[in-house]
Amino acid sequence: MLTNLIMIGCAMAAGLALTRVMKLFNLPNVTGYLIAGLLIGPNLWGLLTPGTFGGLITEEGLGELNIITTVALGFIAFSIGGEFKLATIKKLGGKIIVITLVQALTTVVLVMAVMMFVRNDCEYYVSRALLLGAIAAATAPAATLMVVRQFKAKGPVTETLLPVVAFDDAVGLIIFSVCFSLAEVFAAGAGLTVQKVLLEPLREIGLSLVVGSALGALLGFMCRFFKSRDSRLMLMVCAVILGAGLSQILDLSSLLVCMMIGAVFANMRADSIHILSHCEKWTPPLFMLFFVISGADLKLSILPKVGLAGIIYVVARAAGKYLGAFSGAAMVKSERTVRDYLGLTLLPQAGVAIGMAQMVAASSELSVVADQVVTVVLFATLVYELTGPIITKAALSAAGEIDRDMSVSRERRALRRRAARIRRADKKNAR
Repeated sequence: MLTNLIMIGCAMAAGLALTRVMKLFNLPNVTGYLIAGLLIGPNLWGLLTPGTFGGLITEEGLGELNIITTVALGFIAFSIGGEFKLATIKKLGGKIIVITLVQALTTVVLVMAVMMFVRNDCEYYVSRALLLGAIAAATAPAATLMVVRQFKAKGPVTETLLPVVAFDDAVGLIIFSVCFSLAEVFAAGAGLTVQKVLLEPLREIGLSLVVGSALGALLGFMCRFFKSRDSRLMLMVCAVILGAGLSQILDLSSLLVCMMIGAVFANMRADSIHILSHCEKWTPPLFMLFFVISGADLKLSILPKVGLAGIIYVVARAAGKYLGAFSGAAMVKSERTVRDYLGLTLLPQAGVAIGMAQMVAASSELSVVADQVVTVVLFATLVYELTGPIITKAALSAAGEIDRDMSVSRERRALRRRAARIRRADKKNAR
């Protein structure tokens, strides 16, 4: 039997190997991590070799590796909170906030409404609709940022896109916390009372914000006494792990708690960006393991049952993002290019959405819909990560914010430079 350490080592090796394959196709690393998890996980091998080989990550191993998922989710939320600075919000003005709220809420409402009609023999379709609608709001800032940086995009769409993506996940986390509590009520079949529908979700959200704020303030205060890079890194790790642990004990939203730790810390310290950058150097192996484990948890056996729901989720979310961004931009009278193309750049979805799905999987009250939600979200993530960056690049090009020369591959530009050097050398020798 494989030990947990062997499974972690195999997961890291597989994730690294798949990044080389993804590079050949110019695809994001996160896609490779998910595929790596699928290839070494128990679900694919359970279908191919039933009863013989259970994969390099076993079914039992997935349960034992939950602590990695929990910690990774904490750091994902913590990094989102670190971007939530009040000074930045004031500087950006109300336009960005309006566009972010309108596109997020439009996406949530549209996906929920559509999923209500896709019952698909699912007795708890209301809970599923609430969860998938809330998860639909999340975007993948890394994939979008990669395209913007790679092609050096500049213009109104890019200037609007970056802050919208930064705040979108924070809005999504708050919406998810409310819908998560409501979904648990419907899944449990309990009577709908004011306490269960309103008071309990408010209590969970409110207490999560209080606990996260307290830990964030404590983190900011302790940084006065610990000034070395290593000490501050250990303080951040300690705060996030404590936040995740307290969330389990107090039955709170670990995403909200850790997001508030990052938000309060970022607003307390003028040097927060520099301090938080230390954390970014520590988390890549953790995030890679998180995505590989998520891919290994993909339940292929129920894909035929949720296939229609997965396709409808992908289409409805894309429509919600586009219509919401168009409406929000029109409300604040943004440029025509922003109205027409912003929604297309918001399609990528990865880390935060997968994290939300894993929270559903970890909830005992939501076990009746967990497999379906996780499978739909992972299916959608693969689709969006394959197509999202391509669509983002096409939208920015159509908006006139990517220079034509920048769209030429690096290899071709290198060949052109080499040819130019050879011509100059030939002219010099001819003289």
